Amino acid sequence: MPKITSNKLNERQNVILVFIEDSKSVSIGQIFEHIQNGFEKITRITVSRDLEKLLNINLIEKQGKSKRTIVYRISSQYSMLKKIDVEKYFAQDVDQRKIRETFNFDIFSQLKDIFTETEKNRLSELNDIYRDKIKDIAPDAFRKEIERLNIDFSWKSSKIEGNTYSLLETEQLIKNQQEASGHTKEEAVMILNHKKTLDYIGNNKKDFQLVSVAKIENVHSFLVDGLNVTKNLRKSLVGITGTNYKPLDNEFQIREALEKTCQTVNETKNVFEKAVILMLLIAYIQPFVDGNKRTSRLSGNAVLQSFDSCPLSYRSMDEIEYKKAILLFYEQNNISYFKELFLKQFEFAVENYFG
Repeated sequence: MPKITSNKLNERQNVILVFIEDSKSVSIGQIFEHIQNGFEKITRITVSRDLEKLLNINLIEKQGKSKRTIVYRISSQYSMLKKIDVEKYFAQDVDQRKIRETFNFDIFSQLKDIFTETEKNRLSELNDIYRDKIKDIAPDAFRKEIERLNIDFSWKSSKIEGNTYSLLETEQLIKNQQEASGHTKEEAVMILNHKKTLDYIGNNKKDFQLVSVAKIENVHSFLVDGLNVTKNLRKSLVGITGTNYKPLDNEFQIREALEKTCQTVNETKNVFEKAVILMLLIAYIQPFVDGNKRTSRLSGNAVLQSFDSCPLSYRSMDEIEYKKAILLFYEQNNISYFKELFLKQFEFAVENYFG
């Protein structure tokens, strides 16, 4: 297992976590005895508090009914939530990394309670700021800010996919239909398709409070229009650059996985968890021949907007770091880095748009 590296856990809590992982099942007495060897003047109350923190962030589980029978084990969500040293992980060659190479059919039940209460509270506080900002904004000013955010989004989302348009060139293209010299026609079409998709989402905002396979297919259809990309669900294997993970290659399983994705998202209560789960699973399933990550980002924003939450622009997102976060989910089903980037991008959007 990669070592946990988290500024939310102190050294003692990390030691407890590693001990529980190594021991499979331990009592608080065994944990206290183990911790006493490395930490002076430690009390049982302190260890109890450490365990409560690890329970609250879903890294461990408590089993047993009485004090004498209670034991602690690594949670089923541990591998999904634990913080991984990203630089160390990707310093390994792709063929040397120990990964899950095939689709994990248990992923739908595992993607629950992905944000801690602290993270949920922070996102809620930021969203309250966004709602206060737009409450008194004039309609024309609001439309201009949405246009600015959508231009930034169209530029960065396209850039993540290798598009070479600059932000200024993207603005000219979207506002004035002016294609920039030195770029391919396909690059212009990709950006304009983002704009068309964002308009579709904006005009049907409340529709995305419940997601469906048809709605995901509609988003994808707008995004790949005119790019010589098949719009139907994939019928064959697709390879992914930079990883040995192989997504599903059966059309019926792909549709079933998308249906389970929609069910999982619709049953999830927290809007931010809805958006993150949808983005990650669309990218993980790779339901289309091309345009999957674009579809995931647009669908995530559609969910946010449908519940009057601030959409992301991704303007400050580093493209390489975004790809690393996605690859970590492909290979380890780990969401910690993607979650971290999402939190930063949500904060950036709230702080930099709408006044």
